[in-house]
Amino acid sequence: MMDREYQPAEVEQRWAEEWAKQGLFKAQPQSGRKPYCMVIPPPNVTGDLHIGHVLVYTLHDIVARWRRMEGRDVLWLPGTDHAGIATQMVVERELAKSNVTRQQLGRVEFEKRVWEWKEKYGGRITDALRKLGSSCDWSRERFTLDEGLSLAVRNVFVRLYEDGLIYRDRFIVNWDPIFHSAISDLETEHREVEGKLYTVRYPAAAGGSTEIVVATTRPETMLGDTAVAVHPDDERYRDAVGQRVSVPLTGREVEIIADDFVDPKFGTGAVKITPAHDPNDFEAGRRNKLQELVVIGEDGRMTEAAGEAYAGLDRFEAREKVIADLRKEGLLLDVKPHRHSVAHSQRSGAMIEPLLSTQWFVRVKPLAEQAIAAIEDGRTRFVPGNWSKTYFEWMRNIHDWCISRQLWWGHRIPAWYCDACEKVVVAEQTPESCESCGGALRQEEDVLDTWFSSGLWPFSTLGWPEKTEDLERYYPTDLLITGHDIIFFWVARMVMMGLKFMDDVPFRDVYIHGLVRDEHGEKMSKSKGNTIVPAEVQERYGTDAVRFTMAILAAPGNDIPLAPERMEGYRAFANKLWNATRFALMKIGDETPKPWREEDLSFADRWILSRVEATQVQVTQAMERYRFDHAADALYHFVWHQFCDWYIEMVKPEFQGGSAGTAAAVLLDVLSRLLRLLHPFMPFLTEELWHKLPGSESYIAVAPWPESNEAWGDAKIEGEMELLQELVVRIRNVRSASNIDPGKRIRVLLHCDDPAERLLVETQTGLLSPLVRAEEIQVVEKFPDGLVAAKGVAGKVQIALPLEGLLDLDAERARLEREVEKLRKDLAGRTKRLENASFVEKAPAEVVQKERRVRDDLTEQVQRLEGQIAALSGGD
Repeated sequence: MMDREYQPAEVEQRWAEEWAKQGLFKAQPQSGRKPYCMVIPPPNVTGDLHIGHVLVYTLHDIVARWRRMEGRDVLWLPGTDHAGIATQMVVERELAKSNVTRQQLGRVEFEKRVWEWKEKYGGRITDALRKLGSSCDWSRERFTLDEGLSLAVRNVFVRLYEDGLIYRDRFIVNWDPIFHSAISDLETEHREVEGKLYTVRYPAAAGGSTEIVVATTRPETMLGDTAVAVHPDDERYRDAVGQRVSVPLTGREVEIIADDFVDPKFGTGAVKITPAHDPNDFEAGRRNKLQELVVIGEDGRMTEAAGEAYAGLDRFEAREKVIADLRKEGLLLDVKPHRHSVAHSQRSGAMIEPLLSTQWFVRVKPLAEQAIAAIEDGRTRFVPGNWSKTYFEWMRNIHDWCISRQLWWGHRIPAWYCDACEKVVVAEQTPESCESCGGALRQEEDVLDTWFSSGLWPFSTLGWPEKTEDLERYYPTDLLITGHDIIFFWVARMVMMGLKFMDDVPFRDVYIHGLVRDEHGEKMSKSKGNTIVPAEVQERYGTDAVRFTMAILAAPGNDIPLAPERMEGYRAFANKLWNATRFALMKIGDETPKPWREEDLSFADRWILSRVEATQVQVTQAMERYRFDHAADALYHFVWHQFCDWYIEMVKPEFQGGSAGTAAAVLLDVLSRLLRLLHPFMPFLTEELWHKLPGSESYIAVAPWPESNEAWGDAKIEGEMELLQELVVRIRNVRSASNIDPGKRIRVLLHCDDPAERLLVETQTGLLSPLVRAEEIQVVEKFPDGLVAAKGVAGKVQIALPLEGLLDLDAERARLEREVEKLRKDLAGRTKRLENASFVEKAPAEVVQKERRVRDDLTEQVQRLEGQIAALSGGD
């Protein structure tokens, strides 16, 4: 006997263990079935899963389970990402609790600690994915730092280097002064800050007569100025170009140059040029062959090149001292508030310092050209398609990719330096000595950007660079599901790397989902206290309810405002299905009913078969278009509003009468089909119910997806059922409005001039009667004169519920008249107020509008009650 309420916790754990034990989700290359492959967007080993992970992995799992039921050989390959800078940050914070730094531990011991962290949290993440129901092939789980993927990374690095696409040079980079590492543009976020705009006078150089005034937001970088620039078309400075001025506080003389990048409208139209500390200045410096002075170091402090008075000061302390010194020398002309956008590190939160640094880079443009063409010609498709525009915009304006990071956790760059002859050796395996002079080699200390290894994920996880069976069979993969926030970080790089090393795109479709936000549309963060912890909501509402919530809200590309309370409704939905199945099994029993014959089908049977057929088609088409929200919505409405609210209620009398053989067979057929349609969305509940159905075989996780049966479709029956449903709802409403005791049986009189509708109603009175608790339903030519009845209309069908014997007519009439009198007084007051011109003119528009709405509602209530009073008096 089934419990009265669905208890998800016990069910979920039991089926997760059973699925794993049976190995149901292992890919089967030898099966002969058509392959279908997805690689998991690997979660970082930095902690627990967040609610955004729940969205993306739920959508992946829906597809994996659906395609598996369709008969495909599904490989959903799981794994985790070492997440260099993020993981190192977390582990360093843990060490700091014991007052230990990584420098104190040394590189080898620190890496050991990070591996321990990975083993702990990598296991927790895998466990969380299993609890979510993720039907991955766990036998193929990978990690971006495992031996095979590390070999792939080294192979790619060497080949790109040999092709001239990886190089080492000194360029300006985004420097994180907390982590002491370069980071990419994509790892920064621009924040609006309240800064200041300083106007500074640069005196004429010795023997010169030209001085110039510049505006800057970073006066401390002035100590590294090597030129002042103006726009070549700026008439104000035509005679100044080529003259020399003195950089304040330094005594260094620099030239005034002309360069097109200068905005004549900003500040004074003259800008200071600090090539080592500003990207635009860097480019201008290279164009004009300017000296590059590094005056801010990797720790965010001023270097000796900044001068004795400032060396060692924090960059912001130096700013205050520079301002004070400028003011003292009479060179600070003005200070104004200036709100502007400043880059910050996403990980540490520190303000980025543009810094001249020697780094490793990928020459991206040749790779990007192929990746652009692959999307243009449709080899890979974005869903929704508008995200391809975002992809193109970035790819067509792409800059070389700085891939080196000054970290200890990650793929160490496979480059070695010979100090004796200064040769650089790049190789997959550690060389014994310098091939040129035989001298000792030291390996590059830097590691690779995490996204370098992630860019190889679709083929490195399948065994590349070896030509494995999996690689041959499952590459390119079929689908990637990911957020729009990492189109540049990850999607574009996978496309570039796949085309370069596999000569094919890494996936055929890219489905872009939105970001999960709080119920007000705000970004979730621990500091705001608006995060949702997956484990907590899974425990509270059940995993299936959480999954269904994510699916039904997942409109492609749109962000998802999520209140945990939304999950409560889908917990109730799970319980509704549980109880519907419980009812069905109590009525059907343990024996499988005999197959139904078409000639024995009732009106209700034919209707529900038509509806489940239409739902199957709707769900399948929605899944093909990746409209998981439409598929979930169709299933929700079928289960709740058609199967439970109508069909089960319509067939209850048949079971009570003991002649329910056909209804039992139809009920079982519909349940079987319904559970399979729902399985990708609610795997635990459907597996549990599947095994309770008489005659069910194996596991629903590998049961066949329902096929369309056009013979079940019946548009005529569905149209007729709509009229009958409208009639039932209207009778119930009239009954309720007339204050008739819900437990009493009523007489119903119906009149209809349309012959077809009249015939339908006449033949289905037996279906209608139990649904409205009617002891009798009569279809009449006309209503009797003087009939005291509650009346209504459903389409073309007129309804009358005779009230004699159901109500104390005099008492009910008196009650209604009292209620009408009360409403009329309120209505009169509102009307008088609205007729007052002074109120209408002076009151806020929203107040006046509200008053009008209330007046209209009161008018409608009065009219409705007056109609009921007339009905009690035998009037129309």
